[in-house]
Amino acid sequence: MKDKIVNKKMIFFFGALGGLLYGYDMGVISGALLFIKDDIPLTSFTEGLVVSSMLIGAIFGSGFSGPLSDKFGRRKLVFSIAVVFVIGSLILAFSPNMGMLLAGRLIIGLAVGGSTAIVPVYLSEMAPTESRGSLSSLNQLMITIGILSSYLVNYAFAAIEGWRWMVGLAVVPSLILMIGVIFMPESPRWLLKHKSEEAARRVLGLTRKPDQVDKEIHEMIEINKISDSTWNVLSSSWLRPTLIIGCVFALFQQIIGINAIIYYAPTIFSEAGLGDATSILGTVGIGAVNVIVTIFALMIIDKIDRKKLLIIGNIGMVASLLLLAILIWTIGLSSSFGAWIIVACLALFIIFFAFTWGPVLWVMLPELFPMRARGAATGIAALALSIGSLLVAQLFPMVSSALGIGQVFLIFAVIGIAALIFVVKFLPETRGRSLEEIEAELRERTSAKDAKGV
Repeated sequence: MKDKIVNKKMIFFFGALGGLLYGYDMGVISGALLFIKDDIPLTSFTEGLVVSSMLIGAIFGSGFSGPLSDKFGRRKLVFSIAVVFVIGSLILAFSPNMGMLLAGRLIIGLAVGGSTAIVPVYLSEMAPTESRGSLSSLNQLMITIGILSSYLVNYAFAAIEGWRWMVGLAVVPSLILMIGVIFMPESPRWLLKHKSEEAARRVLGLTRKPDQVDKEIHEMIEINKISDSTWNVLSSSWLRPTLIIGCVFALFQQIIGINAIIYYAPTIFSEAGLGDATSILGTVGIGAVNVIVTIFALMIIDKIDRKKLLIIGNIGMVASLLLLAILIWTIGLSSSFGAWIIVACLALFIIFFAFTWGPVLWVMLPELFPMRARGAATGIAALALSIGSLLVAQLFPMVSSALGIGQVFLIFAVIGIAALIFVVKFLPETRGRSLEEIEAELRERTSAKDAKGV
């Protein structure tokens, strides 16, 4: 029994490790940017391009990885993602010019996009129904740990302006993931579809009680009797509304303002009058808050409805953004007091994001989509997420330069209000039901609408 518990912990740890790499590569560039420009000249446009080039790669990575994982399996794709992370990190560390820097970020982006599409699917399919929320949220926890790790590495190497060390150290967790994948089982739902019932039962037995295994196998077999191909499911009328909802949901999570903070917090603090090292230290504090609150989210996410959490988060994030904009207009950025007020407001935003929109998105996306197209559909939603992240990364430095930071945060507040309306009106509740039950309800609901329309 003890070995079984250890196996279960290892499965979910390595399953979520791709999220750590995503978080590290997302956060490390914020500190590295302060020093890259000393070796490779950057304008406000090329600064945004260095950040957003990773996200261009992520668009392709998320778009292709979902269908590939449905065909070849989640496990093989995770291994490939780890290899790409290693290659991209080494190219970044030894970049002699802007071209190689952008190439490294693009390659890293392929892996980032793949991890956003595959990791949530794998965790969701491996997790029991009653703890799916907390276990799937491990992806978000790993993302926040990756971001915090990148901030700590940035601070450690700030004194020597060692940006190459900052970006290159992503090789270490990438190698750990490559080794860990060897010990990870394949998703039981993929095994039932492509291999055998016996293989699926064996993997389910690692994380379920015997009676739960029988129940889930029966539900999966019933769903598998529907002989639609992945493409037919993706293009079906009953899935289309849910796919659109998933894409809009993912897009909102990125354009609500979180990535402006993750990518550009040190730059914001530096412009507010804090030194480079102090600016990076401020982001370490924000990263620590992000991790602590995400751990809290893991403890409550299976006890509170997903939609209720999102609504609470929306209200808190909008309030903190409005407060931030008002304080910037009244106090300004010319004093260290004003800079630390900004740190406090950004930390408040992070608190509300970290226990709501941060983990809930990664839990709900795989829950929304059917087994036969879960990887592909989640990949499409992750593609929308990458596009949103790209828009923020590329436009934030230019828009804040043109309008001022206060006005930009006000724009994010308006987007937050729109996201709140979207959650209330369109997002379905998924807590407490198996993946097969959610899929059956989606099919029945669409069939009922079609019959009513006829």
